Amino acid sequence: MEIKALHELFLKCHSVCTDTRKIQKNDMFFALKGDNFNGNTYAENALEKGAKYAIVDETEFNTSTKTILVNNVLETLQKLASFHRDYLKTPIIALTGSNGKTTTKELINVVLSQKYKTTATIGNLNNHIGVPLTLLSITKNTEIGIVEMGANHLKEIAFLCSIAKPDYGYITNFGKAHLEGFGSVEGVIQGKSEMYDYLISNDKTIFVNANDSIQVEKTKNTKRFSFGNTNADINIDFIEAQPFVKCAFNNQEIESKLIGEYNFNNIMAAIAIGTYFKVNSASIKNAIKNYTPSNNRSQIIEKGTNKIILDAYNANPTSMRAALENFEKQQGYKVAILGDMFELGEDAEKEHQYIVDLTSTLLLDSVILIGENFNKTKIISPKIQIFKSFDNFKNVLDLTSIQNSTLLIKGSRGMALERILLL
Repeated sequence: MEIKALHELFLKCHSVCTDTRKIQKNDMFFALKGDNFNGNTYAENALEKGAKYAIVDETEFNTSTKTILVNNVLETLQKLASFHRDYLKTPIIALTGSNGKTTTKELINVVLSQKYKTTATIGNLNNHIGVPLTLLSITKNTEIGIVEMGANHLKEIAFLCSIAKPDYGYITNFGKAHLEGFGSVEGVIQGKSEMYDYLISNDKTIFVNANDSIQVEKTKNTKRFSFGNTNADINIDFIEAQPFVKCAFNNQEIESKLIGEYNFNNIMAAIAIGTYFKVNSASIKNAIKNYTPSNNRSQIIEKGTNKIILDAYNANPTSMRAALENFEKQQGYKVAILGDMFELGEDAEKEHQYIVDLTSTLLLDSVILIGENFNKTKIISPKIQIFKSFDNFKNVLDLTSIQNSTLLIKGSRGMALERILLL
């Protein structure tokens, strides 16, 4: 079936779904395949649960007038999303970067939604499946689409841009993330800059953090809108982060519920993009003031006599260092509980040792390291304890002994350190 004809059927559906556990009446089900599952086998079940159509790519599952056989379900999903994007012509803001993508996306969304009807990436569904799903969730009522893009290899951002065709783009930063796939920090810069390549070649607008010399250099002589402390299209001043970030622009202070100086850049981006789209200053201030982080990202949790900074959604050497340096500035007795950082490839040993050495120099009272990578490091400070696994950690350490303290909990997603809250 041609994409145009499929799109006509899609417009008659409620939405797109790839998981039969989440099927709603009149959805269009796409039978995607994974390493451990074949979505084709769920097509009939999807129809039974109320799906209007099921898109399959294996002949034996094309058993109904409601099943549609295609050559490749994933490619069809991506082509349909790109067609839908062209059909609606909704302005698209795309963003990527090593750290802060999802928080920045959420901030941009709450700011722009003060004036516009927005559709944004849900959670961090930012890959070759998530981006198409976001595009297909955009309706004729959407005035601005906000699409987060993630990548761990070269050419991924270029591919996602070819699907989403953004009108505006922003790169949060270039850091030590996914080194296993990108090969080096230089590879990270090259990979993330594929967004710049698309925007520049299509004469689109780039939002640029003027405090980042790499971004400034890569976007000179382009159509850009800059923000920073000085010499930018919009100047925003950092005030403090004790513990929450406070900044100023247009002669007014903005208080947030985000901890850490590293979140200042994320807030600046939201302020700048809101200003570019003519959201008034009072609305911008209100949106940022009322935004509360969730999903294990810089959450402040009170448990017993302790204050917990839960930042366990993800971690890489760049974000880990920023979190620790910010944590050092907190008041009272400080305990850092850190989990392994993943996808670092051959740099894993070096980068974990760097974090161990860093914690030894910071003014922290206690450091607890969890994971096989940290277990291979050399300890040079008596304030550091290491546990090879989470099970070993929970069976050996009595957390109830930690009282009247501030705790930082941070690690890669696979470590799931939020489990500590249940102990």
